[in-house]
Amino acid sequence: MQECCWPILSPKVQTHVYIVMILRRDKVFTQYNKFNPFEKEIWLSTPTMHGEEMEYVKSAVENNWVSTVGENINEAERIAAEKVGCKYAVGLSCGTDALHLCMKLANVHAGDRVASSDLTFVASTNPITYEGGVPVFIDSEYQTWNMDPEALEKALEIYPEIKVVVVANLYGTPAKLSEIQDVCKKASKKNGGREILIVEDAAESLGASYRGKQTGTFGTYNAISFNGNKIITGSAGGMLLTDDLEAANKARKWSTQSREAAPWYQHEESGFNYRMSNIIAGFVRGQFPHLEEHIAQKKAIYIRYKEGFKGLPVQMNPYDVENSEPNFWLSCMLLEPDAMCPQARDDFHAVYRPEKGKTCPTEILEILAKYNAEGRPIWKPLSQQPLYRHCAFVTKYGYGRATTNAYIAGGGHNVGLDIFDRGLCLPSDNKMAPDEQDKIIEIIRACFQ
Repeated sequence: MQECCWPILSPKVQTHVYIVMILRRDKVFTQYNKFNPFEKEIWLSTPTMHGEEMEYVKSAVENNWVSTVGENINEAERIAAEKVGCKYAVGLSCGTDALHLCMKLANVHAGDRVASSDLTFVASTNPITYEGGVPVFIDSEYQTWNMDPEALEKALEIYPEIKVVVVANLYGTPAKLSEIQDVCKKASKKNGGREILIVEDAAESLGASYRGKQTGTFGTYNAISFNGNKIITGSAGGMLLTDDLEAANKARKWSTQSREAAPWYQHEESGFNYRMSNIIAGFVRGQFPHLEEHIAQKKAIYIRYKEGFKGLPVQMNPYDVENSEPNFWLSCMLLEPDAMCPQARDDFHAVYRPEKGKTCPTEILEILAKYNAEGRPIWKPLSQQPLYRHCAFVTKYGYGRATTNAYIAGGGHNVGLDIFDRGLCLPSDNKMAPDEQDKIIEIIRACFQ
């Protein structure tokens, strides 16, 4: 219970909740008092270096290629395109920059409606607004937690003017990408053949595949990220991926302030300082050979959690077993509704009321923090963010806002919000030892007692 939450409760309720929480915590920590907090924090996900990275960085420094040109950039782009299975990769300073240039390539202009995943990080959608676009948020489905193709189909019926769809692959799990492609093709035919472009936000899913095809190739334009917590990292950096040479060259030009081919600095359109540096590219180049190794380690963590939670009223973040192979970047869990103790959140705080045999994400995260282990809430749906509460939200049933009518029984169901309420991200660092993960599993199991 955070002190700043007390004013929303009466003094009598405050005292009751405080006493119950102390008893609850004493029960958990007494039962497992053989455990001390981890001496070193168990992180959600941190970079894993192997040595080759520094060799490439050292070479760049020694040869004075530390700007936005050099062998590391050329090789990192070549390796990325080859690995993912696209023709061209453009190295940029971050994944958000890649998504921004995707929006420009897709000709998003002021006032254009753009369909976007709702349950994702804000960087998936902010680039839409950089170009003046207006997001239309699409609800998730439970099988992958990603964009629901049925909800997208409904949105394209409601807003037939939509010409771009941004789909994110949450926590390394591919969305139903082929189905989303089919929905866009079907809607395109209805609209007289006007193409609906897909932009795939594969920032979290590098190395994952859907129906045998790597993520980052399902859109006309796609983005990946090498942020510090990703499956492989450059400490920063990202790439735009495409099969269109003209688009790749246009992105390179835009990313270097749109300089024209002149003997002086000639500029005929606005550009950006988005190009990846040769230093960051050195890290990325050295990381790529270890991608499969990192995926295998992350998958082992996922499986250990899944086995360790057997018998608990929870499930791991799911994926389409028949069609997809995630990169298992983050392991997450979802509590069954009947296993949830009361929990309430506002825009900044969370409060819960402990109950015997039940728990909630807020309690689990608090107790993990007591043991020096880092977990995180699931991404809060963007349609629920103050920044985007004015934007449309569509479920497979239609408009997703204002669906609780006082005079009509029933109402809509927000899948993404439900996952946010009942889910959490677990410590998933690939340097976490099995015995450390076993301890985390036991701590979480105790929360349900």
